[in-house]
Amino acid sequence: MDNQLIASEENPATEIISHWDREKAWSIFKFLDVNEETRKDYQYRIGHFLNFISDKRLNQNSFLEYKNYLRLRTDYTVATKNKYLVTAKIFLKELNRRSLLPVDITQNIKSFSQSKKHKKEGLNDQEIEKLTIALKELPNTPPNTRIKAMISLLVLQGLRQIEITRLDVKDVDLIRKTALVEGKGRDDKEIIYLHPETVKHIKRYLKANNLKDGALFVSNSNNSKNIRITTRGLRMIIKNVLKDLDIFKCVHGFRHYFTTTLLKNYQGNLLRVAQYTRHRSLEMLQVYNDNIEMENDLPKYYKTFKGIKF
Repeated sequence: MDNQLIASEENPATEIISHWDREKAWSIFKFLDVNEETRKDYQYRIGHFLNFISDKRLNQNSFLEYKNYLRLRTDYTVATKNKYLVTAKIFLKELNRRSLLPVDITQNIKSFSQSKKHKKEGLNDQEIEKLTIALKELPNTPPNTRIKAMISLLVLQGLRQIEITRLDVKDVDLIRKTALVEGKGRDDKEIIYLHPETVKHIKRYLKANNLKDGALFVSNSNNSKNIRITTRGLRMIIKNVLKDLDIFKCVHGFRHYFTTTLLKNYQGNLLRVAQYTRHRSLEMLQVYNDNIEMENDLPKYYKTFKGIKF
C-alpha cells in the first residue's frame, strides 16, 4: 500500500499541509475544547512539527517519523519530547476530524515512556530561609508588596503558576482567609484556606496598589501593561528574585517544597496532604513520599557498605 496521503479533488489540502505557515496552523487549535493557556502552548509548539515536515510530503508514517526524530534529540528531556509529540498528535487528529486528512496517522503510536520520579529539585529549607530573610529587608513599596504576595502564594499555598495567574481580586476573601482557585484541568473554582502570612501580604499588596477588582496580578511591561499576567511573566519575576539570591531552581520548585514539607510534618498522611496540595490522585504524592523515605534511608545504605574502600 502506498504510504502517501494522496491529494485529490476530495482531499486537496493534503498536498499543501506540509507547507502551512504558523498562522494557518494556529487556526486549527482555535476551536479546541481547552483553556487559553493550553491553546497558546499548542500554537507555540506546532511550528516544530511544521519545520520537520516542511521538506517532505505528508504521508502515513509522518507522525512515527517525527517521533523517531524526537527520540534522537539528546538536547531535549523526555517531558519536552512528549509536549512536542502531543501537540503534533492533536494537530493531526483535528485535521482528520475536519476531513483535511483522510486518515488518522497517529493511531497506535504511543508517547515516550516517562519516569514519574522528579528530576528537578525543589527549593530546600536553607533556600527558603535565605529568600524570606531577603524579603523581610525589602520596604513595602507597591512593586515589593506584589512580589511578596506572589511568593506567599507559592511558598505557603503551593499554588501552581497557572492558578496564580487566574486569580481575581474577588476570589480572595481576607476576612474568611480563603481564596477560590481554578486548578489545573478544572472547570470550576475550589476553595482553599489561606495561611495568615499569605493574608497579610495580599492585604498589603491590594492596599499599596489600590486594587479593587479585576485580575489579582497584572503585567507591568510596556507591551501588555495592566493585562492579566501570564505564567511566563510570573516566572520571569520570580526567577529574577531567585537569581539575585544565587538560587537556581525552577519556579515549580516552590510546589515541590510545599508538598515535601507537608508530607514530612504530616508523617506521610497522603490523604490529609492531598487536601492542601489538591492532587487529583495520590499517585504523585506517593512519589514525593518515596523520595523522602529514600533520603531518610541513605545513611543506613551508606553504613551497609562502609567497610568497602578502594
